[in-house]
Amino acid sequence: MVRTGPVSEDFEEWKRLTTAAVSDALDRTGVKGQCSGISPLDRSFRVVGRAFTVKYADSAANRTVGDYLDDIEPGTVIVLDNGGRLDATVWGELTTLAARKRGAAGTVIDGVCRDSLRSLDLKYPVFSRGTYMRTGKDRVRVEAYQIPISVGNTRVAPGDLVIGDADGVVIVQKRVEKKVLAAALEIRRAEDQIRRALLSGMRLSEARRKFRYFELQKRGSSIGASRPTPEGS
Repeated sequence: MVRTGPVSEDFEEWKRLTTAAVSDALDRTGVKGQCSGISPLDRSFRVVGRAFTVKYADSAANRTVGDYLDDIEPGTVIVLDNGGRLDATVWGELTTLAARKRGAAGTVIDGVCRDSLRSLDLKYPVFSRGTYMRTGKDRVRVEAYQIPISVGNTRVAPGDLVIGDADGVVIVQKRVEKKVLAAALEIRRAEDQIRRALLSGMRLSEARRKFRYFELQKRGSSIGASRPTPEGS
């Protein structure tokens, strides 16, 4: 079985965070992790787990594109680097079935997938650059497993934390997980305070100023959501 390691002792906290909050926290810590151009097949799809990485390359030879799935550890997020290619797929019905049976948490593709209705029927989360029916067989091959790859112009290393929802996918490197989580939770608390203030009738401009909205993602900042800006400051 391919091991990717436990998600985190803070797994439940990560599951409750949106990609927007994590993105702001990444900005604050000065680490890029937002995957551009990658979207879910269904906006209700949600995924949190550690990355198993696969790098593809062009090939005219009849080579395997997915047998690694037989050994995937449950909870793994399969992350595929097909170079953003839009004219040949590396994911379809059979890989969806195999991944679902192995207990994979979902799949993220820098490229396209096909047989998308099967993913939707099984409620198996797939995030990609879109859908296209043309097979990758005899067009691409697996070049390497479990190496650093690029997805949506973002580096993904084996075991990195992958979070996906309706707004896309973010990657959190292992070395900054604790720092990013702390920042994301602080940002969420501040935004919850702003939300409650708006529902109670406060003006948006006042709520933003009081709870330091424009500092939430500023690099190196510490908001202290429980200490709003003093009145009159």
